[in-house]
Amino acid sequence: MSSGKQALLIGDITHARKEWEGCSSFVGLQEFPTGTREEFLANLKSAKYDNVVVIYRSNDSTKYTGPFDKELVQALPSSLKYICHNGAGYDNIDVVACSAKGISVANTPQAVDDATADVALFLLLGALRRITIPFTAVRQNQWRGSGFGLGHDPRQKTLGNAKYVSFDELLSTSDVISLNLGLSAATRHIIGPKEFAKMKDGVVIVNTARGPVMDEAALVDALASGKVWSAGLDVFEEEPKIHPGLLKNENVVLLPHIGTATFETQRDMELLVLENLRLAVQEGTLKTQVPEQRK
Repeated sequence: MSSGKQALLIGDITHARKEWEGCSSFVGLQEFPTGTREEFLANLKSAKYDNVVVIYRSNDSTKYTGPFDKELVQALPSSLKYICHNGAGYDNIDVVACSAKGISVANTPQAVDDATADVALFLLLGALRRITIPFTAVRQNQWRGSGFGLGHDPRQKTLGNAKYVSFDELLSTSDVISLNLGLSAATRHIIGPKEFAKMKDGVVIVNTARGPVMDEAALVDALASGKVWSAGLDVFEEEPKIHPGLLKNENVVLLPHIGTATFETQRDMELLVLENLRLAVQEGTLKTQVPEQRK
């Protein structure tokens, strides 16, 4: 093994592979493309990664290593100073443990913005029109379907998050509430029974953030009571599992977490991770360090 600085890729790069390989001009490259958490921990224990200064953590890496929790972070080599994560959400990285070990963490916020916003608007409009009913019916050659009814225009609706107001005012005055926040201990179930009770009757809910920011069981109850008229969801509490009450409710538009699933966005995300990696190795800094670590 080279005695020089190393970069470790966990998972794969599918849209900027050439650019990853080009990083060999300034840092040694290692890969852990597949495997198990046990195998990864064994590699750490064997000193295989003792010269690694930066990790490229792909957006599918969790299925190989599991979360970067306190146990795994503490096992990382002392040489490691940076984790460059491919994804806007980083709730599967223990940032507190990383900070305690002197490891800086980066994510990919800007690269995902447009594609995720597109999906949020798709879900918002689909929920307002209760698009699941006619969409499913026409696929079954039933034209509009027996449950078809009129929807709502977005015109003159109050959209929560369009301007800054207090949280209680947002809940009580919004016709549509769009969730666009990271998952943390403070935001888990930020929308639950108490919050639904404060909302207007017939509110529309859109979530493209993280599933656990909303209590799914409470959402099912709110849909059943009519408090929530319809919902558009791209994320769920226990992915890929979806609450049966959501699956059965035709007033809910469901997508399988595809907010960033475009060729262009996936490449932009990978390139941003590589830019963070380059800056980490060559300049000792990060372009998009997570906010908890910014001074």
